[in-house]
Amino acid sequence: MGRWSYRKKEMEVWTEDEVRRFLYAAESHRIYGAFHLAVTIGMRMGEILGFRWSDIDFTKRTLSVSQALSKAEKGYMMQEPKTKSGKRNIALSLSSLVILERHKRVQAAEKLRAGSMYQDQGLVFASGVGTPLGARNFTRVYHSLRKKAGVTQINFHSIRHTHATLMLKQGVHPKIVSERLGYANISITLNTYSHVIPGLQQAAVDNFDDALFGSKPVDKKAMVEE
Repeated sequence: MGRWSYRKKEMEVWTEDEVRRFLYAAESHRIYGAFHLAVTIGMRMGEILGFRWSDIDFTKRTLSVSQALSKAEKGYMMQEPKTKSGKRNIALSLSSLVILERHKRVQAAEKLRAGSMYQDQGLVFASGVGTPLGARNFTRVYHSLRKKAGVTQINFHSIRHTHATLMLKQGVHPKIVSERLGYANISITLNTYSHVIPGLQQAAVDNFDDALFGSKPVDKKAMVEE
């Protein structure tokens, strides 16, 4: 029972309006791009804090997930995904590319200000001197911005669930959602987001009905005469 209750709590997600409100509240922060990617891609915190500029292909509009930042005995370390599916390429939206390009300019200005103190590790989201951002500080910033936005209290990982839930509601195939999140198979996606499936089924039935019959009524009289 305890495990089920925990999962139900973890699956709390934001509405489209709450997503917009949160991003608006976060827009002026130096690592706004990290929160934008969390919403538009559904990456895990460690993946966001661990990927490098070399992982982004601005021409093909893809982001390669091949490592994640995790806490070590002393400081932090990079770890490869635990599963084969965790290592993946994710398609980027045009808005994500714009945000990333803007963040790159902000980071370039920070490098100039820091001078020789800057420890360039190629990280997309780093401290003002290039070092990795710790999960604790990142989480603190997130909750501060969440409160500022006045949206539902969810943990950062639930933004990942928000991304998946909104995509499924928009009619994106579960297999595509599964690939973006890095799940081992589609059944995990279907089980995890089973709360969305009933609504999808109703929408699918309505779309099928509309495609087959449209607004044209069935001529029952003609059917009888035939």
